[in-house]
Amino acid sequence: MKRLGLILSAVLLLAGCSVFDSASPPARPLPPDPKTQMGALETRIAVLVEEQRHKLDPQARPLAMDVELSRIARARASDMAAKNYLAHAAPNGDTSASLLMRADAQWQGLLGENLAAQHYTREGGVAVEVFAQRFLDEWLKSPPHRDNMIFANYDHAGVGAAVNGDTVYVAVLFSTDMGLKPRTDGNPANAVTSWESPAAAAGAPVPKNDPPRLRGSEGAR
Repeated sequence: MKRLGLILSAVLLLAGCSVFDSASPPARPLPPDPKTQMGALETRIAVLVEEQRHKLDPQARPLAMDVELSRIARARASDMAAKNYLAHAAPNGDTSASLLMRADAQWQGLLGENLAAQHYTREGGVAVEVFAQRFLDEWLKSPPHRDNMIFANYDHAGVGAAVNGDTVYVAVLFSTDMGLKPRTDGNPANAVTSWESPAAAAGAPVPKNDPPRLRGSEGAR
């Protein structure tokens, strides 16, 4: 993902000059605070992902925006922004899967995760349409990210975006319960099985109390 070029503006100070040119154009206002754009960015990413998913596979199940997945995606994006990292595991070891299991100890299924980060400048701000499209384009160019987006069995999703410094961090979660039976031991799974692709995970034998399966892809900065 290309880093946006830093825009520098030169200011000329004229000592002792009090004459102003009324014909001079007004100063260009700064764009909105990027933090106020994160909700709109999440919504636009969700729409673009769904549109692209059905262009690539018209038979793919529709993605329902899930409140819990969105909450976890925002927590992951916020943590990456606060600690300036891009990885499926936080410095303290938390993952989207562990957060999901904490929220619902009985959950079992397949969980996919796409992560990405994109730089911005204060002068340029965060143009929602442009940034959302860049995230989508980069994911489409990466086979693991693309596989996550178009895996037909996913039927729930959540999107989170956060900003810190000069970088926007995004986490997109996809999930399906795969028809697994509820856990019967009363204990949350404490391990995550990683697979090379969603299809490989879906086709693997599923033990009765199989732990959640995480298929994750990180986006380049």
